[in-house]
Amino acid sequence: MLEKLIIQKTLRVPASTGAAGDGTAVARQLDAALLDVGFSASRALLEHVGSLAPGPAMDLAATVVSAVRELVGDHVQHNAYFINFPDGVPDTVEFWVERLRAAVLTGGGTATDAELREAVLSGGLNLLELPGYGTYQHSYAELLAAHDALVASAGDRVTLLHLGDTVDVEAERLYLALAGSTTPLGEADLAILSELAVACLDDAQPAEIPVRENRAVLNGVRLVLGRPLVAVDTTTDVLRLACHVSGGDVSLVTPTRFRPFRRRERRILLAALDQVVAAHPDKLGDVVRHAERWKRLGERLHPHEYDEWPHAQEVFAVARGERRAPSLAGRAEAAIRTGAIGSAASVLSAAPGLLLRSADRLLRLASPSERATVVDAVAGALGTASGRVLCSLREHLDNRLTPACVRVYASRSRRAWVGPDRRPPLPAELVAELSSLLDAEISARLPEPERPLVVDPEVLDVALPLSGKAAEGGFAVLPRGSRASVSGELLRFFMYWRQTSRRTDYDLSVLLLDDEFHTAGQVSWTNYRHDGVVYSGDITDATNGATEFIEVPLTVRGRYVVPQVHIYAGESFDEVAESMFGYQTRTRDQGGAPFDARTVRARSQLRGPGRVALPMVFVKGTDGWQAVWLHLYLRGKPSFNRVETTTFTTADRVRALMERRYLTVSYLVDRWRARAEVRTWDGHPPDEPVTFIGIEAPEELPDGSEAYTLDRLTELIPA
Repeated sequence: MLEKLIIQKTLRVPASTGAAGDGTAVARQLDAALLDVGFSASRALLEHVGSLAPGPAMDLAATVVSAVRELVGDHVQHNAYFINFPDGVPDTVEFWVERLRAAVLTGGGTATDAELREAVLSGGLNLLELPGYGTYQHSYAELLAAHDALVASAGDRVTLLHLGDTVDVEAERLYLALAGSTTPLGEADLAILSELAVACLDDAQPAEIPVRENRAVLNGVRLVLGRPLVAVDTTTDVLRLACHVSGGDVSLVTPTRFRPFRRRERRILLAALDQVVAAHPDKLGDVVRHAERWKRLGERLHPHEYDEWPHAQEVFAVARGERRAPSLAGRAEAAIRTGAIGSAASVLSAAPGLLLRSADRLLRLASPSERATVVDAVAGALGTASGRVLCSLREHLDNRLTPACVRVYASRSRRAWVGPDRRPPLPAELVAELSSLLDAEISARLPEPERPLVVDPEVLDVALPLSGKAAEGGFAVLPRGSRASVSGELLRFFMYWRQTSRRTDYDLSVLLLDDEFHTAGQVSWTNYRHDGVVYSGDITDATNGATEFIEVPLTVRGRYVVPQVHIYAGESFDEVAESMFGYQTRTRDQGGAPFDARTVRARSQLRGPGRVALPMVFVKGTDGWQAVWLHLYLRGKPSFNRVETTTFTTADRVRALMERRYLTVSYLVDRWRARAEVRTWDGHPPDEPVTFIGIEAPEELPDGSEAYTLDRLTELIPA
């Protein structure tokens, strides 16, 4: 349903076109229902619901409540193994002894406590086979009955929902924003774009589609429906399209098994290839990079049957090695191998983005006499490269004055690995020169504000969303490297999963690290308690869904708290029917059930490669605790992953990312300060229309104001 999708993505409720009437009673019910899950309706939204007839008003209210409950993870039942969690959790060994005692008594035997304890400590037991282990021993209703109601706190989250335009207008607005995004979208947003592309096929289309993966998604819809393709200007655009409609990886990171194509589809794809190569024969140089994929695609397209498109046939000739077509990158590599770094920079000048992404390597390899040539080439490319590439290079330079303790490699699929940083640092004067050039170019591209800028301080530490691949879908999810302050006295992590077809055991764990990133303890299914941190109990089967919790008092002695999810057995994060991670904050006297939507601060999906997920890390600083988003996955082992076996790799990655400097929203705000009035949001509504930048839009903004919130931060990145 488009209405739910729009609400979850934008926190704007599409206006209903239902009959007018008196829906004030429904509006009151909606307001109360929203408060129960940590949301509030704006005055305009409540007035709109109240102006509808009871039937349409109830339909709209039901859609809104359903959408926000799913958004924060309240659409499923979050049961806990230990019914009184966080109270009443036993000592780990005591619990295992009790389970073993139950097994012995079931068999009619007897054993002393010493014998049982020795059996547990010997390591020869299969915990999964002990009676009652890993399965809920009580219903969700019994869990709720065992807990008092949550005591309301002034610190509980209240997220405001705004009234939008009609669903058609809101859908078109979101479609144009996603399709015309200047940065790559994550998997969740690509799925939204695909759905909107069908709904908005005959509506206004974006003037430009800068990101090629977005083009593939849009053209996938057009190909299936027999519409003309748009914005196809490279051979790789056609390959991405074929991968997308085959259900494969549009980013081309992983191989795709191509489906059979209908004759009409084959003609469209081959005609597009022919047109690209006929107009720009040099585009054949892109084929070699993905030669194997092209050969597999040729087996499905049968290009030899279509003599009317000879240029398309050349593509597959290059893929088979029957024709040579050196690429731009290949020519540059050939120059580098001969030591002609200046010549390599000149070759890459034809592709400004590729040149800027190669700038560090060229500058390190260049002799003192050639360095000026490389700098001139880089300076010449700044005016034509995309704003995302400029910001990425600016962030990169911020981290190149000194070698990193370790170098972390995070792929577009969010898989991470580390290695030693053997790159020599770049000279400080060179970093300063290039940074100054980039600052000037980025500043010149920022739009001239027509209204005063009002900035919420909470958004300043949010990393610029240079790629949606560095984040997950969900609620209040920030890009990798973003920091958010943490209030309250207790952190409570929750992880939910529901298997698709086979038994799947996920394990929530917490690793504690000290100031030097050394292990300071852990809590998991192998250790229920440590320094006040408490585990809710191990669930080993999620046929009907399962949840595990860990509560962390913010008085814990470790400086870094690293929650992580391990796949012990079964389906991967991409295979399960549903999986999520999130965190709540509470005071010690609030009580309540283990999960309460009002205390949820963030909830992210778990969808990625690898068998270990590192969603975020919490760090204790001089001004309190902060949450830092990681969005990383470790390869892990095929099964039996545990926190003890990933301690060192986790600590390395956490350290590398914590010590990295990210380009944040504050960088762009500083660029604006030199040319516009910038005010700090203090909670008081301004007297005139403003441009607001923040995590959420306040209700009190004057008419004519524009708000850039979390879902629109990519629009701040210059084109």
